[in-house]
Amino acid sequence: MFPLVLLAYVVATKVFKKTTPNGKVTVYLGKRDFIDHLGSIDPIDGVVVIENDYLQGRRVFGQIVTTYRYGREEDEVMGVKFSKDMIIAKEQLVPIKKEKQETTPIQDRLLKKLGPNAFPFIFHFPPNTPSSVTLQPGDDDQGKPLGVEHTLKLFVGENDEDKGHKRSSLGLTIKKLQFAPISRGRRLPSSLVSKGFTFSNGKLNLEVTLDREIYYHGEKVAANVIVTNNSRKAVKNIKIYVVQHCEVTMVNSQFSRHVASLETREGCPITPGANFSKQFYLVPLASSNKDRRGIALDGHLKEDDVNLASSTMVAEGKCPAEALGIVISYSIRVKLNCGTLGGELITDVPFKLMHPTPGAIERENANLKKGKSVDRARYENSCYANDDDDNIVFEDFARLRLNEPE
Repeated sequence: MFPLVLLAYVVATKVFKKTTPNGKVTVYLGKRDFIDHLGSIDPIDGVVVIENDYLQGRRVFGQIVTTYRYGREEDEVMGVKFSKDMIIAKEQLVPIKKEKQETTPIQDRLLKKLGPNAFPFIFHFPPNTPSSVTLQPGDDDQGKPLGVEHTLKLFVGENDEDKGHKRSSLGLTIKKLQFAPISRGRRLPSSLVSKGFTFSNGKLNLEVTLDREIYYHGEKVAANVIVTNNSRKAVKNIKIYVVQHCEVTMVNSQFSRHVASLETREGCPITPGANFSKQFYLVPLASSNKDRRGIALDGHLKEDDVNLASSTMVAEGKCPAEALGIVISYSIRVKLNCGTLGGELITDVPFKLMHPTPGAIERENANLKKGKSVDRARYENSCYANDDDDNIVFEDFARLRLNEPE
């Protein structure tokens, strides 16, 4: 008989950390991505550790800084800057002002592990904070990429107006993202357009219908194309694109990029009196657009963490035009080519491209059962609550940032 050996596998919790250049102050965060649920935004909860007798009466302050970069650094001349920094939240972290501060499960674990020189802190994004978006730079571009970036900054100083010295300051790039609603809805986006021709009776009709309104990153976008040709012109070919639309509210500019495309002559020419119907599939991916300047990406922190920017969602009752930062939307564009004289028949069908909410149904049931507040339940149902106290893996922020100078 062989002895029975039971092996226990424990999943480690990854915690991100960064230390000031002088090594006296270290900050720990349980995650870098913070989700906007439209009704609420995940709080930025962390722990700061101060070396013994370092402050000498000084204080530690924290800020959340949002940077809008809408022009290239190399084009900044004569004092003109193409970026704007906005402090959207600030707080004194050490000494703690509040006598009793509620802590999250990951903070409780870190405080227990890091000892008496550890201090918890929580920041909250304001309701209209824009999502993190990066515009992909070209080969010739230098400096930081265009887009919206959020940074958690900590510094040691006499007061919150003190800029602090470089050796006692640090910055951690974080992301604010949006997830799709729990329900994708039942509406099927569609469009029906027609085109008449000079000196010709009848019209060319094009109908495009998508199989859903919200797609997740990496999914196939299915477009059902129906062509009814009651004109005297023939359709030479069909082109289909997934179009990413970007609106930069800071400078009131708009532009669009094709992020997936196909061209087909299947069923063509569609002659007068003929009909055509087929479902086409396209998959919009960041990996298929790596060398294309200006493609909007979810503000990424490392090379293998890249998605196309998610569609911008606004809370119920709000107008999409009121959104700040870089507003992202998507559409399927179908073009029917009718030759040099006939021109083109074009239509766009809008849809949303987003991240799925992880464990949405399970979390909703758990929240209803426990009857706790949304923010508290989100943390207590996470892996932090039940994991082993000592099983924490620390990972430095510095290795994860992309194109950031030392």
